[in-house]
Amino acid sequence: MNPQKRREIFKRLKKENPHPTTELNYRSPFELLVAVILSAQATDKGVNKATRELFKVARSPKKILALGESGLKEYIKTIGLFNSKAKNIIKTCQILVEQHGGKVPEDREALEALPGVGRKTANVILNTAFGHPTIAVDTHIFRVSNRTGLAPGKTVVEVEKKLLKVVPGEYKKDAHHWLILLGRYTCVARKPRCGACVIEDLCEYKDKTSD
Repeated sequence: MNPQKRREIFKRLKKENPHPTTELNYRSPFELLVAVILSAQATDKGVNKATRELFKVARSPKKILALGESGLKEYIKTIGLFNSKAKNIIKTCQILVEQHGGKVPEDREALEALPGVGRKTANVILNTAFGHPTIAVDTHIFRVSNRTGLAPGKTVVEVEKKLLKVVPGEYKKDAHHWLILLGRYTCVARKPRCGACVIEDLCEYKDKTSD
């Protein structure tokens, strides 16, 4: 795919949605961190339902530690893998209190050292909470990047590196959100809704549908 086509893709995505953001509800970097840890193999809607009640009583690492693991589980038990997620969140809160003054670090290495936080989650926090031009590649972005020809790659890291290289600078900060929304609602896994897609004529997917 040539640079002009890539630029036009992001120009259109920006026109359609000038200020994209995550669909997870949060009011601080810490709330976002908890929500993203909970969102692994879960829907944003399900996470928002659980955190709506959790964040009413515990909006800081100290307050979640005060709940304890069993107390935390009561709030997140509707979410898949809640047992291991509760363990990770409690351990993460301990590290934040002991090593970072209760704040979420604005540093990739420090973020990836937190239990339950991998490269993707670190990228989400750096991008969404702190405004860094990182791109967190999830299943939606991986699919869209390969299917459209925007940034093909065999692995998540390969696609991430390619996107960081080919996405025009002015679109880099919001690219993550545009691509995830495109993959979630239009360029869906089983049968993409090509007829409803704003970049259909720019996309290099060979088996386009009329939907």
